[in-house]
Amino acid sequence: MECRETRERGGQVAHEADIATAEEAANDGLVLAFGRLQGAANRLEYILGRAIEQECGISHLMFEVLLILGRAGGAGLPMRAIAQERVLSTGGVTRLVDRMEAAGLVVRDADPGDRRGRLVRLTGTGEETVVRAARVHRENIRRFFLEPLPEDHRERFAEDLRTLSHAARDALPRLR
Repeated sequence: MECRETRERGGQVAHEADIATAEEAANDGLVLAFGRLQGAANRLEYILGRAIEQECGISHLMFEVLLILGRAGGAGLPMRAIAQERVLSTGGVTRLVDRMEAAGLVVRDADPGDRRGRLVRLTGTGEETVVRAARVHRENIRRFFLEPLPEDHRERFAEDLRTLSHAARDALPRLR
């Protein structure tokens, strides 16, 4: 399997950082930096997600959906919007919402703007659960995400992550 050549604007092939060996690939600064970001994210998601599961009885993914619905307000969101926000298939979101509905965290209501559509919204139990989980999560974020960083870098780091997240979101194709 061959990778396409990296092209800069104007169609020119980038030669500045040619990688010719496996060792050069493994030790490339950009590759290492992204690997560290991905590794840190995976480890943190495991640590923080496990705490939410143990203390609140929901998965990290369920927690994220509860947060998405909390941001949306009382009317709720269609499944497609949840799928787009979490980069999941609509089938995956349907199965997740099925489990969340069975747990009493969400309900599906008719969508007044779409006769066939349904809106997912929080129940009272879902609201209580997301608040409790957010308190746990916030403390663990402080402990495992912020405290290891120098205090004067924390705010800028959080802003840089927001910028990266939005740029990546905007580069994704929209689900229809």
